[in-house]
Amino acid sequence: MKADIEKLNGIAKQVRRDIVRMVHQCQSGHPGGSLGCTDYFVALYFHVMKHNSDFNMDGKGEDLFFLSNGHISPVWYSVLARSGYFGIEELATFRKLNSRVQGHPTTHEGLPGIRIASGSLGQGLSVAIGAALTKRLNNDNSLVFSLHGDGELQEGQIWEAAMYAPHKKVDNLISAIDLNGQQIDGPTDQVLSLGNLHAKWEAFGWDVMEMNGNDMEDVIRVLELAKTKAFKGKPIMILMHTTMGQGVDFMMGTHKWHGVAPNDEQLELALAQLQCSDGDY
Repeated sequence: MKADIEKLNGIAKQVRRDIVRMVHQCQSGHPGGSLGCTDYFVALYFHVMKHNSDFNMDGKGEDLFFLSNGHISPVWYSVLARSGYFGIEELATFRKLNSRVQGHPTTHEGLPGIRIASGSLGQGLSVAIGAALTKRLNNDNSLVFSLHGDGELQEGQIWEAAMYAPHKKVDNLISAIDLNGQQIDGPTDQVLSLGNLHAKWEAFGWDVMEMNGNDMEDVIRVLELAKTKAFKGKPIMILMHTTMGQGVDFMMGTHKWHGVAPNDEQLELALAQLQCSDGDY
């Protein structure tokens, strides 16, 4: 297991290099949340999820993932490319005209791995519930995973979905919330406090877990434990504690890097902090 963790940490460092390069080259995008969620994405696609890079929209017989906070697309694109969904060289077209890797994930360009357009916050949990119910109707015992931002929880549709899933016993759903405490306008507790999220989700009828989203070993442990809790009558919610900008010291812990691109000098500083022991590729 130690060797696996070391390998996954190496992939995560490379993904973080992809993120800062992608956002820098177009001088647009959202590096902070992408860097903070990197360990979760790497764990999900390289260890936890049963998925197929030979992509089809139906996803029958495989686990599905839905990104609700679509502005952190750089981390998802990097992980999809590095797990074989499309060529790594396509990352260099991020946010360019006619590119398939736009600032927010969309479906009409036909990018493998993307099943919904996302980034209009608040909608992803409803979609994930629908996909989970579809799997149940099709006698498909695969899982559905989804990720949401903590600022996104200020959207009312989230709480409608939060009521619906336990009522319908959608127990093949494992959702996670990126709790970095930051959103575009500032700290979440200053913009609109979220209160005690553990107590809230439990009160709504979810099986609630917590993990350190920037510790690969803990991410693997909690996600694997969540899988053992599936199909037992309750949807699962993981409160994932992360640091915005994780891995790049001058980006860490502040909302100021939610949607700001590094300049040339900042890019070099970031890449120096994200050096890979097995080289860059």
